[in-house]
Amino acid sequence: MLDYFDFDMQLSAGSSADSDAEYKFLPQTPVRTPTETPVSGNTPNELSVSVSRTFHPYTSFNNRAPDIVFISRDDVFFYVHCSKVLAASDNGFAMLLPTAFEIDGHLPAVATPEPANVLGIILHIVYGLSVSGSGPSLETISATLDVLPQYGFSSKQHARAGMPLCNLLAACAPLRPIDTYALAAKHDLLDAAIAASAHLLAFPLASLTDELATRVGSLYLKRLFFLHIGRIEALKHLLSHLPSHHPDTAECSDVQQRCLARAWALGVAHIMWDAGPNISTQLLQATFLPLLEDLTCSKCNAALRDRVASLVVDWASVKRTI
Repeated sequence: MLDYFDFDMQLSAGSSADSDAEYKFLPQTPVRTPTETPVSGNTPNELSVSVSRTFHPYTSFNNRAPDIVFISRDDVFFYVHCSKVLAASDNGFAMLLPTAFEIDGHLPAVATPEPANVLGIILHIVYGLSVSGSGPSLETISATLDVLPQYGFSSKQHARAGMPLCNLLAACAPLRPIDTYALAAKHDLLDAAIAASAHLLAFPLASLTDELATRVGSLYLKRLFFLHIGRIEALKHLLSHLPSHHPDTAECSDVQQRCLARAWALGVAHIMWDAGPNISTQLLQATFLPLLEDLTCSKCNAALRDRVASLVVDWASVKRTI
């Protein structure tokens, strides 16, 4: 989904479509999206430009109108507030602001070397706005993270849990978990890596290539391995506890209870044969609850039900992230 639309502009009388032309917006002109067919028959003095949907000239922040325009490498216009940008950046937005030139007779404009999709994310970060609705690709997010320091922004500071950049990375994790994790690891974005790791429980660690392992790095690779190993060890520990034993009764002897213990052990062996850190509670129930069919003792029946219920709760509470 594009974060900008086409906006009709008109040249002043006697001017030409070059860098010195005086542009004036026509507020009453209908907005035309990039997917629509351009209006035919435009006069030579009319042209279209692309303007950000979020940062357009008629949107105010804190009851103030935009006072500067950023123009992306692919000629998309972003209307923002100079004070807001300067307050967020540590280096005057890569020292670009002194290079501003006038547009529309009074608004200063700054040409940036970034494409619109990257510049849009940066400006959303400046304003603390969510950008997930525009659906940027992971490659676009990666390009943004690469250039953020150039514009005086700390990736770590702006990618903490709950912040737009972290949420943007977390939104990519369900479809591309290992790539998202690798990107977060590359920039040492712990909160984003934690969010991505929850989707890596089913990832086969044996399929890691040298290139991917290099991207992830030793620290986050170790954390991912420890997550998988830790959950398997926790599962083994939980399964080692048998259903509770009860005193012999006329209906149920110690021999019968040993049969239940053996059946439980067979179930454990079946699960652990190819168990992974992503094993579901439904599979645990499907493995052990059928044992109830062979039980005639009400106490053994209750003990097995209680043990399965406890197993499900305990397994669901085992940590699922790095």
